[in-house]
Amino acid sequence: MAKVLFEGRKELDYRVNEAYKSLRTNVQFSGTDVQVIDFTSCTPNEGKSSVSFNLAVSFADSGKRVVMIDADMRKSVLAGRYKVGGVEAGLAHYLSGQKTLDEVCLKTDIEGMDIIFSGPFVPNPAELLESQNFHDLVQYCREHYDYVLIDTPPLGSVIDSAIVAKECDGAIIVIEADAVSYRFVQNVKNQLAKSDVKILGTVLNKVPMGNGKYGYGKYGKYGYGKYGKYGEYGDYGAYGHDGDK
Repeated sequence: MAKVLFEGRKELDYRVNEAYKSLRTNVQFSGTDVQVIDFTSCTPNEGKSSVSFNLAVSFADSGKRVVMIDADMRKSVLAGRYKVGGVEAGLAHYLSGQKTLDEVCLKTDIEGMDIIFSGPFVPNPAELLESQNFHDLVQYCREHYDYVLIDTPPLGSVIDSAIVAKECDGAIIVIEADAVSYRFVQNVKNQLAKSDVKILGTVLNKVPMGNGKYGYGKYGKYGYGKYGKYGEYGDYGAYGHDGDK
């Protein structure tokens, strides 16, 4: 199995690191039957890829064997963000039968963490994610890892995440503070629920600290904070720039 280095990875500060430890603990207390987790969001750039990546690192740091699967075969930015070079094959190659699992599942410089990058952008990602190959991949990962974290495109944009959720034990919705409306989040939640996946909860991301708005006792009707309306964010073609996806 080849090995990759995350040259662009930065160490988290104490407060952020503790937040991921708390998230990790909450996932572990969701039950022993929660092993494969789908990460999604409502819109692009809410930070779900960063959340799923850093949670995978946190699990590895705690001694767990974890694999992160980048299932965004439309506009993934993961390899570029962490400055990973030399990735020649990914999920798209495996699902289309061009590469073996051993060729696309890579060791990382983080002890206990492996990763499968998305590979090239493809015109039919939904069909590939519904394939027997994807089912077989998830089953293999269940047998060889303690946790399997799957990063998927925003469910408010495309259906891919709901397809992936059918293979998962739980789903987490990453929400950017003050970026999307309550109604929009409810729509995404309801769409996930149709896949019969357990919704573990939401992660409130990009919270402005220090103004007291999100302190204890000041949560809105999500239970995680108060959100403003979401604005125009364009079509899916705008998704995947070098911002925080």
